Amino acid sequence: MYRFLIIIEKANNNFSVYSPDLPGCIATGVTREDAERNMYEAIEMHIQGLIEDKLPIPESNSFAEYVAVNEKSGTANTSLPA
Repeated sequence: MYRFLIIIEKANNNFSVYSPDLPGCIATGVTREDAERNMYEAIEMHIQGLIEDKLPIPESNSFAEYVAVNEKSGTANTSLPA
């Protein structure tokens, strides 16, 4: 099993998704759910193509983190994963 971080962004009239660990592997959808489903399929196809071409599957090295910034003090509080 492979696990990859995906980034979901709200665009003007849809959602776009990409994975920092899989350059060029992107998807879109009218709803967030559509975009996630399309990205799952895109990753499956991307991995299958790498396997067929006998290329290595990239390791997932990306992670995400939110940073909260206090408006008045300008100090940042990092939310660490549980």
